[in-house]
Amino acid sequence: MRWAFLVLVVVAIGVIYVTNNLLTQRFTETTRNRAEVRGTLYAGNLISELQRASIVPQLLARDPALIGALNSSDFSNSTQRLLSFVDEIGAASLMLLDVDGRVVAATDRNQLGTTYRTSGYFVDAIRSNDTVFTVEERETGGIGFTYSRRVEDGIGALGVIAVDVDVAKLERSWAGISDAVLVTDSEGTIILSTEPRWRGLQESDALERRSAPSAIERAIRATQDWTALPIDAYLRGEAVLRMESRIPFQGWHMVTYTTYASVREKVNGVLALEIMGFAILLASVFWFMSRKTASRLVFFQRESAELRQLNLRLQREIAEREKVEKTLEVAEQSLAQSSKLAVLGEMSAAVSHELNQPLAAMKTYLAGARLLLTRRRPEEAQAAFQRIDDLIERMGAITKQLKSYARKGSEAFEPVDTRAAVSSALAMMEPQLKVRKVSITRTLPSEEVLILGDRLRLEQVIINLLRNALDATKTAPDPQIEVLLAAGETVRLTVRDNGQGIDDLDALFEPFYTTKQPGDGVGLGLAISSGIVNELGGRLTARNAIDGGAVFELQLPILKEDGDSIAAAE
Repeated sequence: MRWAFLVLVVVAIGVIYVTNNLLTQRFTETTRNRAEVRGTLYAGNLISELQRASIVPQLLARDPALIGALNSSDFSNSTQRLLSFVDEIGAASLMLLDVDGRVVAATDRNQLGTTYRTSGYFVDAIRSNDTVFTVEERETGGIGFTYSRRVEDGIGALGVIAVDVDVAKLERSWAGISDAVLVTDSEGTIILSTEPRWRGLQESDALERRSAPSAIERAIRATQDWTALPIDAYLRGEAVLRMESRIPFQGWHMVTYTTYASVREKVNGVLALEIMGFAILLASVFWFMSRKTASRLVFFQRESAELRQLNLRLQREIAEREKVEKTLEVAEQSLAQSSKLAVLGEMSAAVSHELNQPLAAMKTYLAGARLLLTRRRPEEAQAAFQRIDDLIERMGAITKQLKSYARKGSEAFEPVDTRAAVSSALAMMEPQLKVRKVSITRTLPSEEVLILGDRLRLEQVIINLLRNALDATKTAPDPQIEVLLAAGETVRLTVRDNGQGIDDLDALFEPFYTTKQPGDGVGLGLAISSGIVNELGGRLTARNAIDGGAVFELQLPILKEDGDSIAAAE
């Protein structure tokens, strides 16, 4: 049945395709023949009108009354005489001009007194002994078709008689049917058209213009479908049949555009009958196939009932699994808190490690204060004691941090100027730097670089980085440490030394990893620093420099003016 259905569909498509092509060609040829006959008829009417009007100037140029009026300059009866001729001749208008180009008599009284001395039909008629035909654009709009001839009395020229050919009635008759018609001169310029907007343009330019709602729009609107019509031209994207014929007059040509609507209506009517017949056949095929499907439907209904039962069991299992997952999540949170408390032992060693730095600085300041008191310089000794007092406060803050690891939350952060933290860390490391005679290059921005964090922890990280750099340059002949602070989308603090570099970058931030001699360190500095940076929302990375030494880079979210932080790049 499936193969029968497919064969029937293929046969239907083939029959419809062949029928469409044959009928389209047949009806299109009929439409083309009718358009040719119609174009020949239009051209004949136009030639007939022009030939009839061409005789009028020759007759009027010999009229004694008009010649006498030009000789005597008495034109009181001339206009009335021209009016008596216009209805009989069938011309659009008649004008009598004197030798200076002034209208002295006209069927259109509004033209009286108007001067046409430079008009083409006047100049050409004065210079010629025969009747001349002129096509020119008028100042009032439109295109004029004029036959003119010189009026003379045997001695010389007295004036010119001009006859306007009434071609507007031909345009009106063309526009009354479902054709778009235009006439072009020998240069291809449109001089007659059922669409006024086309006059004075080339055919290609006219087709690009938007046609006004008129008989032309009805004529050029073609049906868009999947069929292949013999398209000759496109007007505003619409396919039309174009017919061109030559007019035996001054190289003129006539072009007609005929719609395909009648062709498509006839073809679509036949195709509709064919489609209806194939639709009945397809319905019969579907009926036979439905009988076979009915037996399968019973089987599918039985399977659907089983699937619904299985679906209910799955829903119960999913609900139980979600309940277990929630219980597991609570257990994981409790385990995380327990793990945090378990780290207190390791953090005790970390606190001891961090207290070594301020203790060493206190020892140096005490020695300096003792020497200053011996030399009777109490004011400077007082400054040293003040620094010792600051170090004692720092030691108290470090031990206070141990309590935060036993709580689930963290202390509230506040805006911190990274420049001040760097300067404070360098000041705390000043005694050790002076002992080693290390060259420190410090580059800081001129404005505040704010982050949201804990200044004490940030200083702790910077001191660890400086201390590592100081230890790494012990074997360097010219120890140098570069500290660079930059602010952009994030805050970047770079600490670079010219030591031997890092051997194992993967294990660098692991707890208790150290390359120092026993007693110089326990390997917790970088691990603690990395944890602090992570809590501040940043990251701490390390790499070896190309020209030697190690580079530690600290990235932190910068604090915007509205108080929000921009996350550090991952």
